[in-house]
Amino acid sequence: QVQLVEDGGGLVQAGGSLRLSCAASGRTFNSYYMGWFRQAPGKEREFVAAMSGSGSATSYADSVKGRFTISRDNAKNTVYLQMNSLKPEDTAVYYCAAHIFLSLLKSAPAYWGQGTQVTVSS
Repeated sequence: QVQLVEDGGGLVQAGGSLRLSCAASGRTFNSYYMGWFRQAPGKEREFVAAMSGSGSATSYADSVKGRFTISRDNAKNTVYLQMNSLKPEDTAVYYCAAHIFLSLLKSAPAYWGQGTQVTVSS
C-alpha cells in the first residue's frame, strides 16, 4: 500500500511559478513510476507528467512541455512538479499518482493523492 500526500498548491499570477511536492509512504518508492495529473472544473482528469523509478525517464503532456519539470528524490520518497510560466488554463486540482508500469500509470494509476489546488490568475 502506498499513500500519497501533495503539497505546494496555491494562487499565483500568470507567468509565475509554483513547485508541488508529493510525499509517499512505503519502502519501495523507487520501484514506482510517479506521475502528476490535473483536473480543471468541468473537465476530465488529464495526464501532466511522469518519471520512472530511477529518474532516468520522463514523459510530459504536450501542453506543459518546456514549462513544467518533474523530478524525484528517492531518499525522501518525494516527487516534485516545478511549474514555470504558468497560464490561467493551468488552473486545476493537481494529483500525484503512482504505478509500477508507465502505461498503467497513465491509464489507471494504482494510487492517488488527495489533490492540491493550483489557481493561476490573469
